[in-house]
Amino acid sequence: MKRRISTLLITTNASCWTIFIRLSLAGVFIPEGIQKLIYPEMLGAGRFIKMGIPYPEFTGPLVGWVEIICGSLVLLGLLTRLATVPLIITMLVAITATKFPIWMGRDWVVTETITFYLRELKTYGFWSFMHEARLDWAMLMNACYLLVVGSGQWSIDKRMAEQCNERNIDL
Repeated sequence: MKRRISTLLITTNASCWTIFIRLSLAGVFIPEGIQKLIYPEMLGAGRFIKMGIPYPEFTGPLVGWVEIICGSLVLLGLLTRLATVPLIITMLVAITATKFPIWMGRDWVVTETITFYLRELKTYGFWSFMHEARLDWAMLMNACYLLVVGSGQWSIDKRMAEQCNERNIDL
């Protein structure tokens, strides 16, 4: 069982062109993570307060570091499948917290302590939701794709798997 899980994390037969999916994810997550740290009032904790994310002083920097670290791992093709899991969670939270209120046209009270706030837009409803969620959806689907197929031929994962197979090393 241990070998199977470790092998699954780095083994990939995906096309070399998977690099473009990796570049697109890294090209969004790394700069966004950096900006959450260098502009916390605008894009980090301050924005998380406006959205209704709990513990924004903690979650803002945490999400910034997750985006930088996992985005960098995806860029390198190192433990790509593992790195996509926090990115998928990040995108699901982003859609839930910032896009569902647009669809509903009102604040979304999840629990007594969690309310996701509606931001001001010209229109609300399904089509506004679809428009506002387009990047989130694309990033979510890209991360899901990499979770399924791995990092592709041009990656550190592929090289590590090849070296382990050549040396007959159990992962």
